Amino acid sequence: MKLLIVVAHPRRVSLTWAVADAFADAVVGRGHCIEWADLTAEGFDPRLPPEDEPDWDDYAKTYSPAVQAEMARILRNEATVMVWPVWWWSMPALMKGWIDRVWNNGWAYGGGAAYPHATVWSLAVAGGNKASFAKRGYDAAIATQIETGILRYCKIASPRQEVLYGSLDGAEATAAIVAQARSLGEAFG
Repeated sequence: MKLLIVVAHPRRVSLTWAVADAFADAVVGRGHCIEWADLTAEGFDPRLPPEDEPDWDDYAKTYSPAVQAEMARILRNEATVMVWPVWWWSMPALMKGWIDRVWNNGWAYGGGAAYPHATVWSLAVAGGNKASFAKRGYDAAIATQIETGILRYCKIASPRQEVLYGSLDGAEATAAIVAQARSLGEAFG
């Protein structure tokens, strides 16, 4: 299977990237192929200009060349995996802007459209631990926002939202997060 791995983190030397790399190594080890989308390094503009704004009366709208290029990249692959740090109990604006601009009306939803991949995973790296997220309902909020509000809304048959907890808890915890990412990659597909 060909996977598009989309990463939104400004530093290549970060735990988010270590998670993406571990996941990628594991899926490649299982015979899958990957294509990277490093939104930061590529300079992806997350702002929604008028030419990429959804047109609720035209499901066949032609979006900007930048968005068409992203759509083509998605179509070259068979699955999408997004890797991002949890900031303010959600994904970074860069990742959200990529979804806002590219997963657009008439292409990923609306007018009978569905995102073109049956399998989309979202791997979020969180500073807090699982108990602290559950205590305040942040875990449920992320699941509702990402899995229900984006992945299921776009009719993805096999969505998966994983939160990898404890990135601020020291070296042992970060090693466990990377190991968890590798295990997820080994289970992919």
